[in-house]
Amino acid sequence: MLQLNRIHKVFNEGTPDEKIALDDIQLTMKPGDFVTVIGSNGAGKSTLMNIVSGVLLPDVGNVLIDDQDVSRVSEYKRSKLIGRVFQDPMAGTAPSMTIEENLAMAYSRNRTRTFRIGVTKKRKEFFKEVLETLHLGLENRLNAKVGMLSGGERQALSLLMATFTEPSILLLDEHTAALDPARADLITNLTKEIVEKYHLTTLMVTHNMQQALDLGNRLIMMDKGQIILEVNEDEKKHLTVEGLLNEFQRIRGSKLASDRALLS
Repeated sequence: MLQLNRIHKVFNEGTPDEKIALDDIQLTMKPGDFVTVIGSNGAGKSTLMNIVSGVLLPDVGNVLIDDQDVSRVSEYKRSKLIGRVFQDPMAGTAPSMTIEENLAMAYSRNRTRTFRIGVTKKRKEFFKEVLETLHLGLENRLNAKVGMLSGGERQALSLLMATFTEPSILLLDEHTAALDPARADLITNLTKEIVEKYHLTTLMVTHNMQQALDLGNRLIMMDKGQIILEVNEDEKKHLTVEGLLNEFQRIRGSKLASDRALLS
């Protein structure tokens, strides 16, 4: 589970460039919840993800994962509990290393490190089995350098690496935004399959409002560092993109900015 209690984050405090990035954020996710997050540029979505992952620490408030207060725990130590997939397919993997080596690193993330050298035959068979679930033929390319993979293949591998150890929290940070429509659909479908298979507690930021409606059981809308709308599972089933836009206008009294992908 994930719990954010009264999270407040300010950048450049006390200067002319002061910006309140997160303002009294309250969010509780039960085990298995899949929450999608939408909002215009500058709404606080990325800051929210960085607070959860430990890249940033809150000025005020607490972050709890599985009832552990990790508010002051470093990103490195927190990574044992968290899987994260970034927007850039080049992030999250080591391009100069092979598929097998990347998987081995991800596999050891939440396990005790040993001095054993290489990958055992049993573990290699396990890697092949999990790669087969991607239906991309990567199970036959264990020794291929990750840097030689296409963007879609690499993002699929990143998703697998972030999830096959079944983290307490999965963070998806606009993980399909840099892909062409066909590959974005592939990763979206894989995301749905993997999250359901492992019953992962998932927080996903997206600029694609239709994707935000199609995935997950809950939705939140952010604006100016605040959560201005929360939609539960029953409400979400009947909501449309037009309905979301109308809700924003009702709450804020103005239209949502038509930036790069909110309407896509």
